[in-house]
Amino acid sequence: MKRTIIFISVVSLIISLAGCKVGPDYEQPQLTNPEAFRFDNDLTDTIVNIKWWELFEDPVLDTLIKVALEQNKDVLQTAARVEAARANVGYTRADALPTINAALGASRGNYAGFKADEASSNFYAFPELVWEIDFWGKYRRSTEAAKAQLLSSEYGMRAIQVSLITSVVSTYFQLLDDQSKLEISKSTFNSRDSGTQIIQARFDYGTVPEIDLNQAQIQEAIAAASIPLYKRYIAYDQSTLSILLGQAPDSITTGVTLYDQEFPPEIPTGLPSQLLERRPDILAAEADYMEQNAMIGVAVAMRFPSISLTGLLGGASNELSSFTTGGMAWSVGGNLLGPLFQFGKNKRRVEMQRYMAEASRLNYEATVLQAFKDVEDALITIETLKEELQAQQDRMIAAGNAEMLSQERYDKGVTSYLEVLESQRQSFDAQISYSSVRADLLISYILLYKALGGGWLSEEEMQQAQAAETEQE
Repeated sequence: MKRTIIFISVVSLIISLAGCKVGPDYEQPQLTNPEAFRFDNDLTDTIVNIKWWELFEDPVLDTLIKVALEQNKDVLQTAARVEAARANVGYTRADALPTINAALGASRGNYAGFKADEASSNFYAFPELVWEIDFWGKYRRSTEAAKAQLLSSEYGMRAIQVSLITSVVSTYFQLLDDQSKLEISKSTFNSRDSGTQIIQARFDYGTVPEIDLNQAQIQEAIAAASIPLYKRYIAYDQSTLSILLGQAPDSITTGVTLYDQEFPPEIPTGLPSQLLERRPDILAAEADYMEQNAMIGVAVAMRFPSISLTGLLGGASNELSSFTTGGMAWSVGGNLLGPLFQFGKNKRRVEMQRYMAEASRLNYEATVLQAFKDVEDALITIETLKEELQAQQDRMIAAGNAEMLSQERYDKGVTSYLEVLESQRQSFDAQISYSSVRADLLISYILLYKALGGGWLSEEEMQQAQAAETEQE
């Protein structure tokens, strides 16, 4: 009895001392951030979550994004990985708890570690408890790593959702752009077809040379060739959108035309330091660093002995008839097992994990730098595309007017048909360029939204966030 008390006292002391955790505790890397973005004219010190479904005032686009977030296969795969990471936290945490197994067996023979003169029977049944005490914090560090992995997967899913929204919107505007260019091509073809018929009639009457007719036919063919080109691009856009929606390739119904699409209001960027709190790729990279930092503690703990306790309480007997009447059988024991000489393997494991953590830290810092670049690029893109769009609009108006005047001059015999052809070409190119720049400017706003880390992904999320803020107040 005295020995049992001593044993229990020693175990209690070991457990009470098992609160330490070897390895470094996580500390967030200190970064030097710019005080403001170079191309941000709105020097606000706060960031509002962007209601992306209201940015462009297009209900069709809102519906497409909602469907994509619910049905996109990449998002669904990532959601499954998040749940796997969540389950892994509980799985890893269980390693620090005792394991209870049930044992039941029967045997007969004349050997039990030594040869006996007579055969005997052996029956036993008992639950067995095995517990490796987390003295060095190996399992607690493993749980830390699993929780960080879960965070990384959750932020990774959000990054994929933000990228998905960006892809849907970009492809949608590209579809509107190609539809606009198709209409320009059809209108140009109809106009040139009518012009060719007039030139044909004049040629038949001998009032114009054949080269004028040939040039008119060339310009008509150029416009005709652009029609199937943009039809093909439209089909590609629709197939891409369908895949983003998690559906088989099919036609896509659009809302307002490209020229009627409203530009969103200015988006407040906030301070550069706020990117660290809202960019999901930055948060995921930091969680990866947290995971690798915790794994250093696991590697360090593996250099020290493990302490295990075992205990069983049940029945054992040489005769089945006396199994329940022969009294209880019990056993309590402890075990210490540690590495003695492994040619530096455990030391190298710690070194390896430290370098892996260092690589994760550097990846985190690189992700932050890339985030700053993304915002700066998006801001300067919006600023310069606005200027470019205005210039393209002026060009389009001037080219259209020049085309009309050239046709009038040609009809009056003041100029050659070459001037008309050049004016037609410039007018067509100007309309196509204006359409492209307008689509690029619309897309640039969603790229800024992505660069800032995205806003609420749904109206429900917005309501939950606002409710949480109300409770805190």
